[in-house]
Amino acid sequence: MAHKNVFPHELIGEEIEIIDSRNKSNLGIHGKIIDETKETIAIRRDDGKEIVLMKKIITFKLMKTGKVILGQSAARRPEDRLKG
Repeated sequence: MAHKNVFPHELIGEEIEIIDSRNKSNLGIHGKIIDETKETIAIRRDDGKEIVLMKKIITFKLMKTGKVILGQSAARRPEDRLKG
């Protein structure tokens, strides 16, 4: 099982998959993060459609590294997360 961790650096451009969500219709969504705010991430799915998800209700896996990120832990403005 992958280690759950805060992901401090930029998420835009990362390929992810939603592996857990309070909204079960989000499970299995796969795509690239194209935008991020304090509370949300916007994903361009593999079918080309864009979807905005609330960070606080999802857990996602970074496809490049296999790291599992609790959305709640990334629910800060990107620039604040980078500061530490």
